[in-house]
Amino acid sequence: MQIYTVTPGDSVYSIARTFGVSPSLIISDNELYDPTKLSIGQSLLIRQPTETYTVASGDTLASIAERFGTTESELYRQNPTLGGSSSISPGEVLVIRTSPPDYGELITSAYVYPFIDNDTLRRTLPYLSYITIFTYGIRRDGSLIPPGDDSGEDAIISASKEYGTRPLLMLSTLTEDGTFSNELADYVLNTPAVRESVIRDLVDTVVSKGYAGVDLDFEYLGGDNAAAYAQFVRDVKAALSARGDYAVWVALAPKTSADQPGLLYAGHDYEALADAADRVLLMTYEWGYAFGPPLPIAPLGEVRAVVNYALTEAPAEKIMLGIPNYGYDWTLPYVRGESEAEPLSNIEAPRRAYERRARIEFDEAAASPYYSYYLNGKEHIVWFEDPKSISAKAELIRDTDLSGAGIWNGMKFFPALWLILNEQFDIVKF
Repeated sequence: MQIYTVTPGDSVYSIARTFGVSPSLIISDNELYDPTKLSIGQSLLIRQPTETYTVASGDTLASIAERFGTTESELYRQNPTLGGSSSISPGEVLVIRTSPPDYGELITSAYVYPFIDNDTLRRTLPYLSYITIFTYGIRRDGSLIPPGDDSGEDAIISASKEYGTRPLLMLSTLTEDGTFSNELADYVLNTPAVRESVIRDLVDTVVSKGYAGVDLDFEYLGGDNAAAYAQFVRDVKAALSARGDYAVWVALAPKTSADQPGLLYAGHDYEALADAADRVLLMTYEWGYAFGPPLPIAPLGEVRAVVNYALTEAPAEKIMLGIPNYGYDWTLPYVRGESEAEPLSNIEAPRRAYERRARIEFDEAAASPYYSYYLNGKEHIVWFEDPKSISAKAELIRDTDLSGAGIWNGMKFFPALWLILNEQFDIVKF
């Protein structure tokens, strides 16, 4: 695997000749809508398969997997164009193998909404160890608020099991009016009868729905609730353990010190929460966010600082690195309280750069791509993720021996993200 940065005069075909690979593989791996429209500075994932196979009449995906000593699951991961489907046609060229993974096993997860497109879901599931459905909330009587349409939730749970992926129920402090409330969190954590009701309903839902566990995300907790939250996680773990083998994860705000001020951080005691849970996920993204000024979404220096602090409070085998799967387009001037950036997928971002005749730059310190352009007299700045930035995060996982990567979010399929993780690591499946 290599990553190539487009220079003036390049074409997909000249790049393919340079690396001795198929142009169609570059096009599909980078999901290029129009391969004649490359942006200067755009990063492209270049895979160099060690073994390929041209489908013949009578072949099935299962028979090909058996012939080459691999699995259907791995063929899905090597060939995202299959869309997680075993349907193949004569003449189709499949990647059987690339170079063996360099970095060992990796637990992967992604957050999705119940209304995820089915094609996107099935393209993504082969790469996932776990999938977390966003999100159950809490009523003041301690009962849970389901994440929208039951049919969407049930479909994700059912599909995940087809691909050896374990579904997790996400529980957050979402209220009935659709907002997140630190007042509700305080009420739940400090009202014994409500707290017990939440745990009882949570466990019953996990068991009855067929979830493999829970992912707890209580944000904006005051420091006076840090101990109560850790105890809540312990109680959830104990209640689930009484019903079987279930996982308990906790999402953590991106802290760099134990006494970091701010409502986002004070209530998350890394050491206590990691001790109480099976795994913790660092929400290492949103430095650049929709209502803030233009910044990299997940600048590598800041992400590394969070990881370094986390490693002083928790074992590496419990820690997962959060990775963003999106970008933002900000219109300048930024006005606090008024401006709102437009979200962009990582596929859309370089296409927009081409349309606006913008050159993509790469901030080496942040390990993040960006560009600027003008439209209707207004300057815009776009920060996003690309193969180069994803590879830098994969190297950080390797260098710090973290156990996994958690993607926020999986609603858009970015093939380079998943191919890089699959190329660098041995993704754990169940």
